[in-house]
Amino acid sequence: MRGLAKTSREHGHMELVERERPDPGPGEALIEVDYAGLCGSDAGIYEFESAFERMELPTIIGHEYTGTVVETADGVTEFQVGDRVVERPIRGCGECYQCKMGEENVCQNAVITGVDHDGAYAGYIAVPETALQHVQDGVDPKHAALVEPTSIGARAVIQNSRVGAGDRVLVAGPGPIGLLTAQIADSQGGDVVVAGVGSDTSYRLPLAEELGFPTLNVEADDLAGVREELTDGAGYDVVFDTTGHPSGLPMAVEEVRKGGQIVMIGQTGETTMAYSPLVRSEIDLQCSYASTWEDFERSLRLIESGDVDLETFLDDRYSLLEADEAFESFVAGETCKPVFDVSALRA
Repeated sequence: MRGLAKTSREHGHMELVERERPDPGPGEALIEVDYAGLCGSDAGIYEFESAFERMELPTIIGHEYTGTVVETADGVTEFQVGDRVVERPIRGCGECYQCKMGEENVCQNAVITGVDHDGAYAGYIAVPETALQHVQDGVDPKHAALVEPTSIGARAVIQNSRVGAGDRVLVAGPGPIGLLTAQIADSQGGDVVVAGVGSDTSYRLPLAEELGFPTLNVEADDLAGVREELTDGAGYDVVFDTTGHPSGLPMAVEEVRKGGQIVMIGQTGETTMAYSPLVRSEIDLQCSYASTWEDFERSLRLIESGDVDLETFLDDRYSLLEADEAFESFVAGETCKPVFDVSALRA
């Protein structure tokens, strides 16, 4: 079979490689991959950011996907041939303190699909049944491919934020996680505004508006004036930082109200700011990382109910056979959520 692999420790260098179709080991199912999404971390691998130095190359990437069980090995009891599934790509060890507490998303010994071992940009992938989740018949396959990023937004909003009916919410960053977070915050009753930068004005901020959200260009708009108008000068009750940029947290501190909450989702790296204002304003700074079984289940229900609009959100113009175009467009902000038809790799 073919797979799209990262082959060099520099920008680009994604190549189609040949692999043997994997044989599922004990407790594993073989998944025929149908559709797979392009994630910000996949783009990070494409650019080869420092967080991915641990990768052994070449590695087939991709971790947001859906497929069908085509074979099961000994010990598999929860899944059978023909089941539609998604994978929770952060595979916990099942033995550390966090896993025993049900917090496999922060497992001390986790391995990540498409980073620490071959991922889903391939015709087939073998997966432990403990990492799989059933997909309801009513969920479109292209939509099911986006359950994993939806689950990140679901965890951030439902599990880790205080968003409730009537709360004024700012989502900083109109990328995939930002627009999913905005939709889920809206489903919980929040009054949501989405903020981006100048490079987002050609595609991602218009997409946010198409999804029904007022938007801000932080490089051109009067943020203080908008905050005064929308929040009566108090500031937003909850600010989600999905930017992954060092400016995200300082901006969130400016925009959140005293006694409000900032939820960090994007991985910023290093940033410099004064922290005393957070203390003096008793701002709740909450981090949110990845997701768990419960977050996946909630996401499947949100997708099936239509509370999360993935049809407007996804972009199926790109092919894994010519993937550089998708990655370069994503990095440039000219698309938000490419979804690939993986069956092309089995042709």
